[in-house]
Order: sequence, then C-alpha cells, then structure tokens
Amino acid sequence: MPRFSVIVPAYKVQAYLQESLDSVLSQSYPDLELIAVDDASPDACGSIIDEYAARDPRVTAVHLPHNLGLGPARNAGLARATGDYLVFLDGDDTLAPGALQAVTDRLKATGSPDVLVYDYARTFWTGETVRNRLSHRLREEGPASFRLADRPALLGMLMVVWNKAYRREYVEREGFRFPSGFYEDTPWTYPALLAAESVAVLDRVCVHYRQRRTGSILTTSSRRHLDVFDQYDRVFSYLAGRPELERWRPAVHRRMAEHFCALYSDPRRLPRAGRAEFFRRASTLLRRYRAPGAPPSSLSRTDRVRHLLMRLGTRRAYGLLSSLRSVCLGTGRGASTLWRGLRESALRLHYRTQRLLPLRPELAVFSAYWHGGYACNPAAIEAKLRELAPRMRTAWICDPRHAATLPRETAFLRPGSAAYWTALARATYLVTNVPCERTLVKRPGQIVVQTQHGTPLKRVGLDLQDRPAATPTTDFAGLLRGADQWDYLLSANRHSTLVWEKALPSSYTTLEYGYPRNDVFHRATRADVLALRERLGIPAGSTVILYAPTHRDYRRSRPDHLDFERVLRDLGPRFTILRRTHLTYAGTDAHAPVEAHPRLLDVSAHPSVEELCLASDALVTDYSSLMFDYAALDRPIVIHADDWEAYEAARGTYFDLRTCPPGAIARTEDELVDIFATGHWQGSRSAQLRAAFRARFSSYDDGHAAERVVRRIFLGQSTPIPAITPLEDRRPAPAASAAAPPSSSPTSAEPTLAPVWP
Repeated sequence: MPRFSVIVPAYKVQAYLQESLDSVLSQSYPDLELIAVDDASPDACGSIIDEYAARDPRVTAVHLPHNLGLGPARNAGLARATGDYLVFLDGDDTLAPGALQAVTDRLKATGSPDVLVYDYARTFWTGETVRNRLSHRLREEGPASFRLADRPALLGMLMVVWNKAYRREYVEREGFRFPSGFYEDTPWTYPALLAAESVAVLDRVCVHYRQRRTGSILTTSSRRHLDVFDQYDRVFSYLAGRPELERWRPAVHRRMAEHFCALYSDPRRLPRAGRAEFFRRASTLLRRYRAPGAPPSSLSRTDRVRHLLMRLGTRRAYGLLSSLRSVCLGTGRGASTLWRGLRESALRLHYRTQRLLPLRPELAVFSAYWHGGYACNPAAIEAKLRELAPRMRTAWICDPRHAATLPRETAFLRPGSAAYWTALARATYLVTNVPCERTLVKRPGQIVVQTQHGTPLKRVGLDLQDRPAATPTTDFAGLLRGADQWDYLLSANRHSTLVWEKALPSSYTTLEYGYPRNDVFHRATRADVLALRERLGIPAGSTVILYAPTHRDYRRSRPDHLDFERVLRDLGPRFTILRRTHLTYAGTDAHAPVEAHPRLLDVSAHPSVEELCLASDALVTDYSSLMFDYAALDRPIVIHADDWEAYEAARGTYFDLRTCPPGAIARTEDELVDIFATGHWQGSRSAQLRAAFRARFSSYDDGHAAERVVRRIFLGQSTPIPAITPLEDRRPAPAASAAAPPSSSPTSAEPTLAPVWP
C-alpha cells in the first residue's frame, strides 16, 4: 500500500498535463500511486495519460465515458485509491519539488493527523510567482496537531481541496464525496476540516496554482457560477446533521457571505443576465442560514454593511455602496498620493539644493541593518572615530524606535527627514553595512565605506543569478550601481575578499583589516563577561550555549530546529540556552514568547550579538556567518544543521562546511545532545577543527580592526596601524567557566570527536 494516492483529474488541459504529471512522478519521495482521470476530454489528455501509464507502473489511467466535471472525476479517482493519504492536484497545477517528502516528514512529526494543510503559490502566465498572502496562518507553532477550534483562522484560508492531504481512513469513515457542478470543493473542504479529530499545518509551498489567461473556471462567464448556492446548501445540511458542529454555523455563514460578495463583484464570472438572480438567491441563503449573534470584530464596517445589504436583498443599495466605496477609495488614494507627492518633491528639491553647498569634511554619517540601531561594524568604527579624531562629528540614521541605542555624542537622523537628506548631501563620509540608499547621488569628494556584516558562506550578489528562490531582488544592475559608489570595502579575511570582488565587482579598494565589531572580544575581561551574564539573568555556574541559526530562503516563517525543553531536560541543570533568532524574522513570529523554562532565555531582541557571544561558553549554529566572528573568541562551536540539501538547493554555499567545520557537527537533535552530554563540544578534536578554521578565517580579527579603518580612511595613514597580531599571541576574553587550559591547546586526556557527517 503506497503512502500517497495522488488524484489528478484532466479536462482540456493538454498543454499543462504533462508538466503536472511529471511534477508528481519526479518527487524525491517515490512511494505513491498516481491516479489520472480523463474526464472525457476532447483533446489529447486521454492519450497523454495512457502514455504515462504505459511508462510508469505507479500510474493508473481512468477514462470516464462522459464529461462529468471535477467532482465526479475526483470521485472516480477516490474509488481506486489505496494510499494512506489522499492528495488532489488539478491537471494544470504542479507539485513543488520535494513537496511529498516534506508532507510525509510533517505527517510523521505530527502523529498522522486526519488533515494536513500546506501552502501554495500562484504562478501567473507572465512568469510571476506569488505566495499565498495568508501563509502566516500556517506557522508551525504550538501543538503539532490540533482541532480546528484551536486555530479557527484556518477556516479563512482558500477553501480548496488541493492544498491539503487527507488520511484515507478518515475520508472513508466520514463518507466524503464530491458533488457535481462548479465550486465542488466547498462541500468537501468545510466538512473535512470541521469534523477532523486532528489537523496539522506545513509552512511550505507544496503546490503551484496556475493562473491561466483563459479557460479556467475563474475567468469563464457562465450561469454555472450559480452552482455555488447548491454547494453551500450541502455544507449547511452537513452541519444540521452533526449537532456537535453547530457552533461553526456563524463562521461558515460569514465565509459564505464573503464568497457571495466576491463572486458578485467579479465581472468575469457572472453574465449580465444572471446578476439579478444571483443577488436574489444569495439573499435567500444568507437569510436561511443566518446565525444569531454579532458579526465578528475582524470584519470591517464596510464589509458588515455589504453583507447586511446582500442578506436584505437591497441590490440597488448594495450597488450604490460599492460605487461610493470605489469613489472614496479612489479619492483617498488620490489625496494621499497627492500629499506624498508634494512632500517627496519638496524633499527632492531640498536634497538637490543641499548638494550645491560645500561638503562638511568633519561630518561622518553611519547606518546599519536597514535603519536599525547602533550596531555591527559601523558602530565600532564610529566609537573609535570619536576616540581618535574628536574633531569629527558623527550622525546615525535609524528608525525612531532604535534611537535609544545611540550614544549621546552621536546625532540621530530620522530616515526621509529633511535633516537626513541634508546629511546625505553634505557629509564627507558615509559608512554602512548594507547597500546604500538607491536615491543617493554620490558627490565628488564623498567617501562611501561598505563594511558588510558577515563572512559569506552563503552565496551573495551576482552569484545568486541562478538562485531565484534566494534572491531578494532581481535588480542585479542596481546592485552593481550601488557597488560603484563604494570607495572602500571592508573584508574580514581573504575568503571574503575573493567572494566580494567576484560577486560585486567594481573599482572600490578592499581593506583586509578584520571586522571592527569583533574588537570587543579582545578588550573584554573576565569581569566584563561575568557582569554581562548577570545582566542577562544567566544562573550562576551555568554552561551557556548561544543558539543562533540563520534564516531560510525557502521558508517565510521562523523554523524551529530544536525541541528546547527536551534538549535542556537531557543535558541537565548545568546548561542554559540563549535563543537568538535571525533579524529577518523581526516583526513576525521571531519574538513570540518561547516555551517557559528557567534555563531558556530568548535574547532575540538584545541589541548586541557581540555581548551574547561574550556571555556564552559555546555557539550552536548552522550556516550563520556568526560562526566566523565567534571563532575570534576561540571558544567551542558546534554546527547543527538538519537540512543541508534543501539549504544548498535554495541558497547555495561557497564551500562545503562539512569538509572544514569550526567544531563538531550534528545533523540530528540526538547527536547535538550527545556532543554536549559527553563533553565532545570542548574536546581535543573540536579544538583542532577550530584552530584550523581560525587560521583560515580569523587572520585579522585581533582587536584593532576599527583603529586600522579609522587611521586609513579618516586620518589618511596608508600603512595599516597597528600591525596584525599573530594568532598565537592573541588573548581573547575568557569564558566565564574557563578554568582549564585553552581548548585551542588540546591535551591527550580530552575525548576525541570525529565530526558527525551526514
């Protein structure tokens, strides 16, 4: 018995059917049967299905004698299904690569739920792909599986059959079948979700939903769109027969009203002669199935009125409201656009005028992380500049919510303000760790310093041209125009130099001086480390693990790779974990409360990652560039990555980290626990790997990088001063628990660990 039965109905989709079938048969998870149903299609769909059945024994060809529609065609596939789970796919849509593997992994992790809901992306005929805008409702948080009552927002997702996997035993027990007619998904998906004892979600795009220019139901004008009323009759009839589901009537009624309003407002679907009948029948159903109680607060006032007018059958008032709404929206947009346009024009004129005035040689403007707070390499350079050149004035561009992080001696610049544009026009020095403002017009005499914010393990710049899933922008010409404005590019090591000069080629001067943000590692004392730990609330005597994974380009929400409660239970009371999520997830679910545990501290909002490094005894990460910075501390690093293949496929790396890791490698949670429980994390093998890693990537991080930058760029000293301190002579801040000899000088008494290769 196969794991999946994938049912694909086909009618007049010969141009897309082969791609659809191939997307199923080429899945990396092969334990499936593909049931392709020819719904008496007048084109070549039937012969295409037969060709696939002849080539692959996993394909079952079903031919219907007459065209019956999507519902009966799916029922014909259901009758032949033998898999554990049912997956439906329309003949013009496709499964994403790796979708079934991800689905089966999630089913296993969530205890084989009745229904698993996964995400989709719309693929347009123009080539554009747009992910479902409600994908945030699929975040894999909370209980692994649940009842719909625990996450009722799922009822607001697109009510279609093909974004879910259904346990076949559950479907057969409940007797679910598809009706004929348009909108046949409706009386299937509502009951399937409402009656399920267990539901789970998968935050991954598994289906590419093709948006055809012509030929689809959504773009066809027909009286068959009135079938929607019969379908909702079936939904409410199902609810009437299940008293325990009666409490869902208000939610389903609201969704029905939203559906009717959307259909009525779409000029592509209803023929003009059928609009009055549609409104009349919609009014009848809304009154018939109306549930008592106030409308939900999530509805806007306008939507409440629209639903009320449709329920009352006042078609003219409904039309008048829709017209007024359109006019008001247009007027509002017009007024808002006019005001923004006037303001932007005035600021552009101001900027242009300021550029006619002389530069201010004593002014340096800094920024970091897209208008974030005082942080990273720019912050270290700014502090050293005020120390070595007190005549200089500095200013920092940041969002107002980060203004409190700035030192008193540094002026605050609000992005987009007149003072901001004045500073960009008049400052002689501009220092940032991200691409410059696109509207920046670099003046003769201005000096732009690009510090970057990490050693690149993952691919960057032009090296992402063949990685569309990981590319934040396709404007590579714009990236190069930005690089053309740089005078200096700061590099932490030779590897970074070679990567940046190839990935973002231009005429800038590369300064291999190390990263200024890491200077603090060599200035801090043991007393500083202990004070930091006390301020963070770390229990005295704890061995502290800083857990800091990077973001995933192929996921929108924050992935949780660790069961923290289980890890801490297995490691015992000696260990404390500092959990640091990537800044990419700021403002989403990254700062949601973590599970309560006295030895798990969420430090995602802490302004200085360098302080977190100093406070910790070891780093656990995956592909984050933080490992290169942490190596300067000469403290143990453990790599924990459970998705090597997916990460490499989506983003790509410049070298295989598994061949030259900075410490032990764990692919599973069990391996990670074992590394710490046995002491291998600080053993001789770990120290040997770290020493080799430091020799390759920490050549210049000796505590004086900021001084070298200031002396070269701001003071005009061409020779790097001070000279680079050799690795063997450096004494970074000791860990709070460091009482034994430095782990970079292993002894034969320490346990030996070979990396755990995947």
